[in-house]
Amino acid sequence: MTQPTIAVLQGDQTGQELLVEGLRVLEPTVTRCDVAFQNFDLSLENRRKTQNGVVHEAADFIKKHGLGIKAATITPGNPDDVGSPNALLRELVNGQVILRTGRRIPSVRPLAGVYAPISVVRMAVEDAYGAKEWREGSGLDEVAYSTRKLSRRTCRIVAEYTFRYARRTGGKVFGGPKYTVSPTYEGIFKEEMDEAAKRYPDVPYDPQLIDATYALLLETTGEPLVIPALNRDGDTLSDLVLKMFGSIAGAESIILSMDDQFEVKSVITEAPHGTAPSLQGKNVANPMAMILAGAALLRYVQLPNAQNASRAIYESVLEAVRDGVKTADLGGHSTTTEFTNEVIDRVRGKLEVWDALGKQ
Repeated sequence: MTQPTIAVLQGDQTGQELLVEGLRVLEPTVTRCDVAFQNFDLSLENRRKTQNGVVHEAADFIKKHGLGIKAATITPGNPDDVGSPNALLRELVNGQVILRTGRRIPSVRPLAGVYAPISVVRMAVEDAYGAKEWREGSGLDEVAYSTRKLSRRTCRIVAEYTFRYARRTGGKVFGGPKYTVSPTYEGIFKEEMDEAAKRYPDVPYDPQLIDATYALLLETTGEPLVIPALNRDGDTLSDLVLKMFGSIAGAESIILSMDDQFEVKSVITEAPHGTAPSLQGKNVANPMAMILAGAALLRYVQLPNAQNASRAIYESVLEAVRDGVKTADLGGHSTTTEFTNEVIDRVRGKLEVWDALGKQ
């Protein structure tokens, strides 16, 4: 069996520090998964130095090997600078779906009593991102324009993945676009969602307009939800959903590239939060999301024990928090490295116990 190789996309400030913590958990001596790592320096300094050449190199590697894990990076505000590596990576690897799941963090009080997982399946391309923009006129007569696009192919991929994921996780497909206001543009996505519902009649489907989706989220409790969303809607919606469970640092983000049969070709996982410059060098940032990004990536590693290792990391992270091992943002006193050390110890323990028990 060929040794899987993971592209490690290094980043900036606290984002890079947390990536190091996540990689400590992914070490083969911890997970028993014989993976290799290939580093790519996506720091702002190196992206400027290479004029984003390093981003292209990383994307080519991921398309070939299928696996990547990324640190948070700085996106400069100057439009003439190197821009966002996230958007460029998604374009280069043909990432069509971004999956983010809010889940109950033990001992952390969620908003509005929510406790069942809520997943946002966000369109990773098209829509408002990358749209052509311009202005005409001057003074109070100045008018701003934007030309967005949605392709049926992308809409179908997102719809198909949404229903497959809901079937696998036992969730209900909930929400959708504001097609009543935009029947031609957003309506193409609604059409694909409705057609996917016919292909998966066993999956509960409760379509809602995006504004109603936001409102009804505050009333949800025990029903797992899977929410399909356009690129712009999903960006804002996923931040809200993660915060509903207590912290945006408590969940991972997964970028998926699919083939024509809707099977996953390549995966990039990351933490959804930013580079947190105020926390750099203080050893206090929460590494949960970055560690969970590693766990999510293992689900797609073609090794016999990768699924067990992934499960062990997820359980170890949540159990550590339940037992009071928490960083300051969750009301605890553990340092970044202390939390990671605890997770590593628990992962090793679980894998040893599971190995001893064998198949039951």
